[in-house]
Amino acid sequence: MTNPFLLSEFEIRWSLREASKLSEGVDTAIAISTENIEKIINLPDDEVSYQTTFLALEHATDLLDNAWGEASHLSSVCDSEALRAAYNENLGKVSAFYSSLGLNEDLWASLKRFAEKKAEITQLTAIQQRHVAETSEDFISAGIDLPKEEKERIREINAELSELTKTFSEKVLDSTNAWELILDDASLLAGVPQSHQAALQQDVKNKNPDNKDLWRISAQATSYRPVLMNAENEALREKVWRGICTVGSIAPYDTSDEIRKILVLRQEKAKLLGKDNFADLVTKRRMTGSGAKALHFVEDLHQKIHAQFLQENEALLAYKNQEGFASTPSSSLEPWNVAYWSEHHRKAAYNFDDESLRPYFAVDQVMKGMFELCSELFAVSFKEKSTQFLSTPDETPESDKIEVWHEDVKFYEIYDEKTKAHLGSFYADWHPRESKRGGAWMNQLRVGSPAEGIKHLGLIVGNMTKPVGDQPALLTHEEVETIFHEFGHLLHLLLSEVPIPSLAGTNVSWDFVELPSQLMENFCWNRKTLDTFAKHHETGEPIPDELFDKMLKARNYRSATNCMRQLGFSKLDLELHSNANLDLSMDLDALDQSLVGDYKIPLSEPSPTILRQFGHLFSDATGYAAGYYSYKWAEVLDADAFTKFEENGVLSPSIGLEFRKEILSQGNAHPANELFKNFRGRDPELLALLKRSGLNN
Repeated sequence: MTNPFLLSEFEIRWSLREASKLSEGVDTAIAISTENIEKIINLPDDEVSYQTTFLALEHATDLLDNAWGEASHLSSVCDSEALRAAYNENLGKVSAFYSSLGLNEDLWASLKRFAEKKAEITQLTAIQQRHVAETSEDFISAGIDLPKEEKERIREINAELSELTKTFSEKVLDSTNAWELILDDASLLAGVPQSHQAALQQDVKNKNPDNKDLWRISAQATSYRPVLMNAENEALREKVWRGICTVGSIAPYDTSDEIRKILVLRQEKAKLLGKDNFADLVTKRRMTGSGAKALHFVEDLHQKIHAQFLQENEALLAYKNQEGFASTPSSSLEPWNVAYWSEHHRKAAYNFDDESLRPYFAVDQVMKGMFELCSELFAVSFKEKSTQFLSTPDETPESDKIEVWHEDVKFYEIYDEKTKAHLGSFYADWHPRESKRGGAWMNQLRVGSPAEGIKHLGLIVGNMTKPVGDQPALLTHEEVETIFHEFGHLLHLLLSEVPIPSLAGTNVSWDFVELPSQLMENFCWNRKTLDTFAKHHETGEPIPDELFDKMLKARNYRSATNCMRQLGFSKLDLELHSNANLDLSMDLDALDQSLVGDYKIPLSEPSPTILRQFGHLFSDATGYAAGYYSYKWAEVLDADAFTKFEENGVLSPSIGLEFRKEILSQGNAHPANELFKNFRGRDPELLALLKRSGLNN
């Protein structure tokens, strides 16, 4: 076990995970996993038990899970030519191996030898019985009972989807890095906050320290969004907007072909597995139960807010025509002007500028305050560890430091306050770079079992505002919400008490997985909890009452429009994965408009479809495909759940411990509907979300 990808150490030596070692590590891990599977298949009858079948299968691929999980992570945060080549070289065989498990008739037969022993099943613990039931359903859902030819086709589809989704991700990343706009005239940035102008200038200096009078705008959201929102120069706004529209859209990075092929393969897979469409296949074991019910949820909410959505956009257009000094009033907004006039309208309506909050959200202080908040609510404590970044495997690590994959990364430990047990650890990587894909996410690296002394290991990643010079990274309030969101996912892992990894942590129904993350966002809006972390980075003072009041009043500005945007993404996703008769030969922009035109802001020219860069749908064989509605679905859950905190003073340790006990610790130990009812005392209700969003008129 000398290959670094076969090391299962808890504190991972990232510098040893070289691209050149990946193939050997993967081949060995697959061989060992195969041996473990063969042992289960060849069990003598007198040795068949839960431990030798279902539990043995649970751990049969641990070595490969860890190796490939680490490689996949590095490809997301440290992309390089060598790593990309090695990853793609191994992707096919890894995908084929995992796909083969669910379609292995001999393995299924061996598992059934125990599953059919009804008397012995009743002697298992409740979690073991659920493990047997869920694993069995996994095999059935994978197509184990299909005829041989159809099973083989499922294998082929799974392999093709792995390749296509990886290619999609690479094209989006490469096209994001390919576009930039270099400015040599500071006057063009008039209106853009000075702090952001400094960040754009620092972006140039990072590549060439001698270039002091240039500014670089990239296709990273943290770079271009403040420009679209604030730059007074409309020509610049249009140029930036047209630039970011190129992501995933122009040769050689156009992802249209990959999208069409992915959709066709998903539909074929659904039909082979006995479902009319991919949405029904995906949702059958989720809270909604079917694609039709998920679509009804989206369309029902659309109907409830549509009138307010139209009113908001009419009001914005009227404001623009009044304040824009146009000789002829516009009948619609230009797409590059929506963010600009929305920001000006919001400032005028509430006398509130989101930039005024940045000084109170230094990233380290946000993390520190978030830890204190969670300590009080969930009876845990946190400890930051010293880290080191090694650029080559030949460098000697310091024994008292944790190795990380980039110098920006930090490492923390979490402990139970009552027992003082070390529950787990996690990495945090918050700032953008060209080798890192966009967005924010949480991942599980090691799913532990605290009762057995096995710690959890996870990570949270984002692309937030970078520090400039000696000044700390000062975040927008939206970025603070993102940190709390991803940390909610992380808590779902770190506080899991389920002893079976496949049922632990975030391994839950996909339309339930966002509940902990979105519930945590609520604490970014409450005065009492904000005061625990929102402190001026120079004075330590909390947000002034006047500024907080403005922030709260501005919260629901264009609330229906923001909600409609999410509903549009959800509707588009569900339509693509529900309607087997769609004409996929259509131009994707025209297809998008035909499906969700009623969900879009009326514009002078339509924005390109998000599909060509929609990683949630197309960067994974399944991912959020037919599941993007989960974000809005989980908002219903989190708004309703948070009312229980509000009814008890918000910062309530008793309710926090109840949430930890009934939700965070439980993973998939019970059905999601049951878990929610255990915490809330009833089924979820929509009213709390409508009230919070100001949409209950």
